Formats: sequence, C-alpha cells, structure tokens
Amino acid sequence: MFAALTGAGLSAAAGLNAYIPYLVVALLARFTDVITLPSGFSWVESTPSIVIASILLVGEIIVDKIPALDSVNDALGTIVRPASGAVVFAGTAAAANLDNSPWMTQHPWVGLIGGAIVAGIFHTGKAAARPVANVGTGGFAAPVLSTAEDATSILLSLAAVFAPILALVLLAVVAWVMWRLWRRVVAMRERRAARAAV
Repeated sequence: MFAALTGAGLSAAAGLNAYIPYLVVALLARFTDVITLPSGFSWVESTPSIVIASILLVGEIIVDKIPALDSVNDALGTIVRPASGAVVFAGTAAAANLDNSPWMTQHPWVGLIGGAIVAGIFHTGKAAARPVANVGTGGFAAPVLSTAEDATSILLSLAAVFAPILALVLLAVVAWVMWRLWRRVVAMRERRAARAAV
C-alpha cells in the first residue's frame, strides 16, 4: 500500500518535472539503503543514468523558465514525463525495502501504466495552464510557475519516499490547485471568446 502511495507521489512529481523524482530515486538507491530497486530497474541508479538525468534536469530548469520555450519543453514533456513517471512508479512499487510487494515485482506493467497515467494527468494540467498564464501576464508567469513546479516536484518526491501519507495529502492539494488553475484557464478562454464574438 505505501509503495503504491510512494509510486503515485513520485509519478505526480514527474508530471511537473521529469528528472527531479527520477534523480531522487536514483540517488537514494545508489547512495543509501532507503530504496533498493529490483534488478530490472538497477540501471536507474547507474552512473550514466544519473549523469544524463542531471544534465537534462539542468536543461529543463533553464528552458522551462523562458516564455514560449516552456511550451516547447512541455510538448517534449508529453512523452518524457509519463515515461519518467512510469519508471519511478514501477521501480519503487516493487522496491524491496518499501512494501516488498511480490505482486508488483511480478507485474511491473501495473506500475508502468499507473505511473504513466498519473504523470500524464499532472503534465496535462501543467502544459494546459502555462501558455494561458504566459499570455495573461506577458510572460512573467513562466519563471514563477516553473520555480513553483520545481519546488513542488522536490517536495512531493521527498514526501513520497519518506512520508507516503503526507504525499497523499500533498497530491490532493496539488490536484486541487491544478483544478483551480484549470478553471481559471477555462474562464479566461471563455471571456476571450466572448470578447472576440462581440
């Protein structure tokens, strides 16, 4: 049960920033006993994997704060973020020192699909709200929202690993905030459409 909460929290974090939860899992698995990944996911904690993810993280942090480029980054993230969510969910759901779930170890596809869905939902909310926020603020929203998303991804990732119940609460809060932002986006579009029709 807790491993599923851990996987869901990490996947949601991956929907906001693909590389933060991935690196949290990789570094904890490599340098601590907090997470012991199953053999099928041992590549996650390899040196090349950590180096590549670190480089990609730096790139995402920079690009995601630049208006217009953030939308290109979100377009690429449509593939990358659900894939990252799938890997961190499946890897941690079967981790020996979380729930040690033999069922999740034998059925990693469940974690892969669940992680991709959760990350995809959070990514979709982020990607839909960002262009409207940028247009509405003349681009000033990009660095602010990106920094908030990065901080939320870090917080969710750490909570998912160390306090899965807290991660569940944070997931609910983040989902509520994203829903509120989505409602604002819809309202802004409706107002714009009504003005254009006049």
